[in-house]
Amino acid sequence: MTAARRIILFGGSGQVGSELRTLTWPAGLTLLAPARADADIGDRAAVASLLAAGDVAAVINTAAWTAVDAAEDAEAAAFAANALGPAILAAETRRHGVPLIHVSTDYVFDGSQTEPYREDHPTAPLGVYGASKRAGEEAVRDGNPRHLIVRTAWVFGRHGKNFVKTMLRLAETRDTLRVVDDQHGTPTAAADLAKALALIATRPDLANRAGTYHFANRGETTWCGLAREVFRQSAALGGPSAKVEAIATADYPTPARRPVNSRLATEKIERDFGIAPRPWQESVAEVVQSLVTSAERGTTDA
Repeated sequence: MTAARRIILFGGSGQVGSELRTLTWPAGLTLLAPARADADIGDRAAVASLLAAGDVAAVINTAAWTAVDAAEDAEAAAFAANALGPAILAAETRRHGVPLIHVSTDYVFDGSQTEPYREDHPTAPLGVYGASKRAGEEAVRDGNPRHLIVRTAWVFGRHGKNFVKTMLRLAETRDTLRVVDDQHGTPTAAADLAKALALIATRPDLANRAGTYHFANRGETTWCGLAREVFRQSAALGGPSAKVEAIATADYPTPARRPVNSRLATEKIERDFGIAPRPWQESVAEVVQSLVTSAERGTTDA
């Protein structure tokens, strides 16, 4: 019996990685998601050892420093995770002839334009987090020609720290929440992004593809609009809810500046891979139902 080829996942304990680990993979493929303690992307020897075992169909990297505000005071750590680690992955996957799929962020843009950002729009990050992620993109492009970079935005889901879970938690003890209403973006369910990454990773022609793509759920909103939808869905299920007061970014200062426009255009991934994102409201409903019914609510610094 022929042994299954492996897809190696780095960042398997995060929001997207956790969803990737729950998926059923096609016959002949198996997902290997080593713990960070066993194979950190910054550990060249550990990465090389995994790849040297052979039979690797692709590497997916969802590992990252994602604490946007904390990055402002931890630049070296953010760049180590978001730029130096991907550089090692790119070099080692290239050496072993393995395609690399790397997840990036809307924060590589400054948010100054009014239309949704396409893949070819100039990047201009506003803070350390965005700068470190852009450096990671550049390292992946330079290090392995067989790469796919997938930018995403406003990720939420059942696992890890995220805005949706924070809203539900805060609503358990507060009647009113003040939420920014002048930052516009495209919320993305971690489960939907995971499915998109899996479809890309299992393409028979993956080795012949390269480039940068955007994936986010369809539609757009603000953080305030997202919060109101979360509470609308939660209230319908008998879960926690709160009144949402719209405020300006200036009323909620943070160490890191956020782009006022984080909307991502997804036509390219739809055209090249046939991946059509569903409306963000559908994904929110699914996640809220899971969280409310299972009481799987946590915390976040979002």
